[in-house]
Amino acid sequence: MTSHKTPELSTKRTEIVVGVDGSAPAKSALRWATAYARLTGARVHAVTAWEFPALYGWGQAFPDHDFAATAGKVLTESVQDVLGAEPDVAIEESVVAGHPAQVLIDASEHAALLVVGSRGHGSFSGTLLGSVSQRCVQHSRCPVVVMRGRG
Repeated sequence: MTSHKTPELSTKRTEIVVGVDGSAPAKSALRWATAYARLTGARVHAVTAWEFPALYGWGQAFPDHDFAATAGKVLTESVQDVLGAEPDVAIEESVVAGHPAQVLIDASEHAALLVVGSRGHGSFSGTLLGSVSQRCVQHSRCPVVVMRGRG
């Protein structure tokens, strides 16, 4: 008779991914994620996404603008604003080109948790603008915490 054992998972998910865009709800999400990381021993991965504006290339509206550098500055300033100059939790910052929802969904693949802020747009504005938090809840590959409100 052959015995079948369920293999143990060799990797434990210990990363909390947080979407950071400089807004008050995103900073609330970062605060919550770092508090949770302190309790669980997880590390925090703060992620910001950037895209070229829809009309980029149709003129010289942004001839020399470095969108990635601007996004990186917003991310670093947000992290320092929330955690100070010397964070007491392990934190990694990433700036990724792409639509914010898709970037966060992709980052959630190996995460224990995804934390995002929600600006609380109404249903009409949310439909027109699209809701990053809603897409993350629907398509994330891990549990999602949404910090609602305007900060």
